[in-house]
Amino acid sequence: MKTVIVLNNDHMGHGDATLGRKILATFLRKCAALKGLTAVVFYNSGVKLIVRGSPVLAELHQLHDGGVDLKPCGTCLEYYGLREQVDLVPPSNMDEIIQEIDRAQKVVTL
Repeated sequence: MKTVIVLNNDHMGHGDATLGRKILATFLRKCAALKGLTAVVFYNSGVKLIVRGSPVLAELHQLHDGGVDLKPCGTCLEYYGLREQVDLVPPSNMDEIIQEIDRAQKVVTL
């Protein structure tokens, strides 16, 4: 089943941000085992996860190397002044993000 994960925050959950970053790293590490994961899209403060210095950059590299598309919102990167700090993949746009979601059979938002 084609699955897309949407990351719209730089941590997981609504509680403590430090804990949320820790469990997000674990979640992303375990995502490599998900059958059918085709893409991870990033928008709003979720784009902070895909820039140099991100605490989950190694996990994202692992997913990308495993064939998972990573789509960070270019407008969001601009807003946070992070566009030049993305090395792993080029900035994306809302059209590409919508295409990923449209192709998916399942969308999981964290």
